[in-house]
Amino acid sequence: MSDGKARLQSGGSACTLALVGAGEFLPSMRAVDELLLALSGGRRVAILPTASAPDGPGVFERWAAMGEAHFRALGAHVEAVPARTRSDCLDPEIVRRIAFADLVYFSGGKPDYLLAALAQTPAWEAVLAVLERGGVVAGCSAGAMILGAFIPGVRLHQLPGREALWLPAFGLVPQAVILPHFNEIPRAVVRPWLTLRPSGTRAIGVDAGTAIVGRPGEWRVLGEGSVTIADGEGERVHAPGERFA
Repeated sequence: MSDGKARLQSGGSACTLALVGAGEFLPSMRAVDELLLALSGGRRVAILPTASAPDGPGVFERWAAMGEAHFRALGAHVEAVPARTRSDCLDPEIVRRIAFADLVYFSGGKPDYLLAALAQTPAWEAVLAVLERGGVVAGCSAGAMILGAFIPGVRLHQLPGREALWLPAFGLVPQAVILPHFNEIPRAVVRPWLTLRPSGTRAIGVDAGTAIVGRPGEWRVLGEGSVTIADGEGERVHAPGERFA
């Protein structure tokens, strides 16, 4: 899929991404989110709890309210964008609200649903436009996973019949599979995803309460935990404050 990857790589050197393992909108992420606001060059935040829309009544609204309260306390002008479905992501008013932001934040939920809702829509184009002009795109859990090259393959909502072990994602972090909640998943469960990742990719495991912030080739670890990189050379663990390529 990799919608917009080449465009950003050729012209978006100022773009900043944040991959959060878990814990969006909690006090433990306050310092990280203050930095994201500073890096965004503005105080306008768009919260997209889209990935939580299938999780039952009130869940989307709860994440929306948490995100608004959290960033408002940081002095931001914040709005939870009501993009619950793919149809919403085609709505010009939804697109306008996303495009207005300096920081776009995708919270957690179901990565396959989020990917299918956004793929090849004006809403996703608006997200890329925020990056291109020097803004920040942050994703937590499912929101982080879709920014890599692949997500674990399950049947995509609204795209019937498309099944595989891995499915192409947006590829803003190229040749990467993002594994959130990394310190909370038993190794017996995560090991197959490390060893069976697509050929030529690396796995990026991000602990809860932790983020990596930067752009491909220039990252730093922020928050409470660590980041584990698994590739053809083995596994490496990066501690809070550490920078790596």
